[in-house]
Amino acid sequence: MKTRNQLVQFVLVGLLCSGIAFAQSEKTVNVGGAPMYPSKNIVQNALNSKDHTTLVAAVKAAGLVDVLQSAGPFTVFAPTNAAFDMLPAGTVDNLLKPENKSKLQGVLTYHVVAGKFNAKDVVKLIKDNGGKATIPTLAGGKLYASLDDAGGVWIWDENGGKAKVTIADVAQKNGVIHVVDHVLLPKM
Repeated sequence: MKTRNQLVQFVLVGLLCSGIAFAQSEKTVNVGGAPMYPSKNIVQNALNSKDHTTLVAAVKAAGLVDVLQSAGPFTVFAPTNAAFDMLPAGTVDNLLKPENKSKLQGVLTYHVVAGKFNAKDVVKLIKDNGGKATIPTLAGGKLYASLDDAGGVWIWDENGGKAKVTIADVAQKNGVIHVVDHVLLPKM
């Protein structure tokens, strides 16, 4: 009997240790002072980033939480709070009003692409298309991607606005996030 109990304890310790090893081996990237876990979805991770509280509030107000928690996969160009702060005064407050829900949805889904595109995929797309890639968004509009001389990735909107990818390849259970420093706006 003692041998069986020792075997059960050994198996339980082994399972516990393998769980700890898995958690420690999960590659994370810190965004907004918090680790982003590849085992969590886009919304679960964004909730932990202090740099994305405006984006999270906007996603909630737009009713897009369920979409961004679904299987996807999605590529999200995620503007920071500072990016939203650069918009003209009152823009965010106006977009968050219930009567502007469809406009807010349009702005947010303009930052989302169907499929998972890591930085290397985006760079390849740019190079394969002569230095400028066209990327269709969930909103139905187009984003454009290019490289600067230092190899940095820039995303352009249809109005000529641009955002630099400041943190690339933040792996998610249902896609990937690339943090950007400006809000991209669709043609309205």
